[in-house]
Amino acid sequence: MLELRPNCECCDCDLPPDSTEARICSFECTFCADCADHRLQGLCPNCGGELLRRPRRPAEKLDVNPASDHRIHKPCPD
Repeated sequence: MLELRPNCECCDCDLPPDSTEARICSFECTFCADCADHRLQGLCPNCGGELLRRPRRPAEKLDVNPASDHRIHKPCPD
């Protein structure tokens, strides 16, 4: 099950579980669409994998399987 991390690792903006702006790699490194597209050119700086739209978990499933609240922030170069 995906962790649904709460923020962009690059700019630290909030990415709630229902965000359509979240992008992840196969290791679940998480970035906002703006950083993924413009700063990172669609590639994860940690593993080199492609960044794709993160699926959203239905709200009724979040009660039983909540999103992570662990924030990871490693500022990316401009």
